[in-house]
Amino acid sequence: MRCIARCGSTNSELLNATPPDDDRVHVLVADEQTGGRGRRGRQWLSWPEGSLTFSSLWRFAPGAPVPAGLSLVAGLALARALEKLGLEGIQLKWPNDLLVHGCKLAGILVELLPGRGRTPAAIIGIGLNLRLPPEADIPEQGGVTDLHTEIPALPPREQLLAAILRELHAALDLYAMAGFGALRGAWQQRNAFADLPVRIFGEGSEIVGICTGVDEDGALLVRTDAGVVRVLSGEVSLRAAP
Repeated sequence: MRCIARCGSTNSELLNATPPDDDRVHVLVADEQTGGRGRRGRQWLSWPEGSLTFSSLWRFAPGAPVPAGLSLVAGLALARALEKLGLEGIQLKWPNDLLVHGCKLAGILVELLPGRGRTPAAIIGIGLNLRLPPEADIPEQGGVTDLHTEIPALPPREQLLAAILRELHAALDLYAMAGFGALRGAWQQRNAFADLPVRIFGEGSEIVGICTGVDEDGALLVRTDAGVVRVLSGEVSLRAAP
């Protein structure tokens, strides 16, 4: 593990200077990110002492298929870690957000390492709001929250990070052995849009229907008038439908 005071993006740091393949899980933690990234080119805002932002590099068995549903696995691990700290009302928004009572608490960005002939690997970036400053202005549908609001007696950041990494390690070990199907039920239990009307838009199309969960590859399933549509994450957004 490496801890730094400041960087543009912990994901970018690991992508640009990939650690050696030495059978270790490499973790980079930053007190502040000045160019944190989310999906679809969005910025992830963070503040010193106000956020926990880190990225971890996970390698999979040689010859393994491209990981599917990895952001869902990471979200589930994060949810389990926070639930063990007493946080209630956690929901998972497909494919990469963690909500508490509908407000965004954390986001996840998974990026696969490019290049042939390498051990399959992914960088999992997590941004968690700990204590947002009063001047924070984060545009987000449904609003945002922080861990201090939900759990006033916060554990030290080091203890919180260790708890998250333990759950992430356990979830990814199971995922490597049995695939996302072994974790699908646990994710479904926390699905923020279970059986609710949703709207999926992006990539020049729009889908409206009822969210029926996710399949064993982590794709979103939406029941429409034309039947069940399978939606891969790609560059799309999920919203509640009126």
